[in-house]
Amino acid sequence: MTLPNFDEKLDKYAKLITQNGVNVQPGQTIILYISVNQLKLARKIVDQAYQLGANEVVVEWNDSEITKGFLNHASEDRLQNQPAYVSQKADQLMEKKASRISVLSGAPDELKDVDSKRLSMYQKSLGEAWKSVRKSTQNNDISWLVVGAADQEWAKKVFPDLSSEAAEDKLWEEIFKTTRVDQDDPELAWDKQISTLNEKADWLNKHQFKALKYKSAKTDITIGLPKNHLWEAAGTNDISGNFFVPNMPTEEVFTSADNRNINGVISSTLPLSYSGSLIEGIQLTFKDGKIIDSKADTGEEILKDLIETDAGTHSLGEISLVPQKSPIAESGIIFYNTLFDENASDHVAIGAAYPFNIQGGTKMSDEELGEHGMNVSQTHVDFMVGSDDMNIDGILEDGSAVPVMRNGNWA
Repeated sequence: MTLPNFDEKLDKYAKLITQNGVNVQPGQTIILYISVNQLKLARKIVDQAYQLGANEVVVEWNDSEITKGFLNHASEDRLQNQPAYVSQKADQLMEKKASRISVLSGAPDELKDVDSKRLSMYQKSLGEAWKSVRKSTQNNDISWLVVGAADQEWAKKVFPDLSSEAAEDKLWEEIFKTTRVDQDDPELAWDKQISTLNEKADWLNKHQFKALKYKSAKTDITIGLPKNHLWEAAGTNDISGNFFVPNMPTEEVFTSADNRNINGVISSTLPLSYSGSLIEGIQLTFKDGKIIDSKADTGEEILKDLIETDAGTHSLGEISLVPQKSPIAESGIIFYNTLFDENASDHVAIGAAYPFNIQGGTKMSDEELGEHGMNVSQTHVDFMVGSDDMNIDGILEDGSAVPVMRNGNWA
């Protein structure tokens, strides 16, 4: 790395991740999901976690080449059936209320050579085995965090005109910038960001719109909102009352869609990197909350496999508002990584709603959530729909409209 003061910034990043992000508490178990290519950052995160009092840090290493080998050569029976120890480990970690740190660094199309059907088989079985992890995360029973780290293959996708080394340096620079690590006091900068986003969430919660109407050159859709829905912003509390920030960076406020009341057409405005492949030009048509038609310019088969994952992937679980004036949008960079690109654009998610996005939702059964229009699924996949010509109105109970966003920005 030739980036000036890289080690110092990486130290600040690891501190931000463990202290302000997942908020490590004394005596906790921490799970770190990270690539073998990020050894230096992994060691710094582990060290910081122990300094904050963690009892143990469980590191789950991943390597794209090994993963590809497994997905291409394992039997279909193995892909469709997870060993008992996978779910047992997940259950035991969640019984400990282990906090999760996920570091994303892979290339957006790193699994493009894997047959989409085989990949879908594996993801479905893994989703079932990790059910306890999914439920604990979606309920905010645990603190959890998703962050990024630069890898040369990903960096070359983002900055193809630079050398591999220069691209990696540039991507790290952008990661440090968007997570506010480059500022003198990142913690203070995050306090201000959280306060700003909370003001937007409070305004939306006060209005309790029954639906949002989206209109742009590519999208014309009305998305219902459940009664007593809750808009969330940058941070929230886990079941023990510890404050954490699930995504760094984040520029969004979000809530749940009512999966019984979605009608119209919605189109993507940025590429979606999903399961190691790129899906571009998504167009979904909804009637009475369900997807009745799906298209994509590239990756259409993968999109259709995603939609067929389970009953919940035939609808939307989350809607999220992000202004076009956000720092990531204004950078003009397409990161080909949802963590970053979703913070440049309004987005929606196919699949699960977060139970905490409705009053009392974390105490509801899946059936009760469904009765309130909350989508239940083993997966949750965001894709970006915002643009500089996007207008969004909030629809009140009496049918009147309140401007929420105009030309992609807060009205």
